[in-house]
Amino acid sequence: MTGRGLQRLEDELRKLKSEERPAIIRAIAEARSHGDLSENAEYTAARERQSFIEGRILELEEILSSVEVIDPSSLSGDQVKFGAQVKLVDEETDKEATYQIVGVYEADIKAGLLSVSSPLAKSLIGKKKGDSVSVPAPGGDRTYEILGISYS
Repeated sequence: MTGRGLQRLEDELRKLKSEERPAIIRAIAEARSHGDLSENAEYTAARERQSFIEGRILELEEILSSVEVIDPSSLSGDQVKFGAQVKLVDEETDKEATYQIVGVYEADIKAGLLSVSSPLAKSLIGKKKGDSVSVPAPGGDRTYEILGISYS
């Protein structure tokens, strides 16, 4: 995982513990004050939300306890590897895109953060500038050419 991804997960955990958890406890107390819990939709919804929050807190604590942080700026080379920013062009549509290959828990394709376990990243790993890669996609294989590789 990158340092930025680690920070994002730590921020989410901090928010869940300091804001979301106390808010849901207040919501449960408020719903309880309305009487019969067996027919109280607010109470049921608040308990479900509490269950989700507690589950996410446990998940984040587990991830953070075993994460290994890699600084992409300390990496270099002419081959694609974890942390690389890769500029690609779709050979069929000529549409260009730039992605950074990051850890599974920090991936966000809309932000250009591509999970290292995604089919595209798997096909890019080990390739060099100028190489073409074929990636299986639901609508058929897509072919991309690597226009550039950088580590920052």
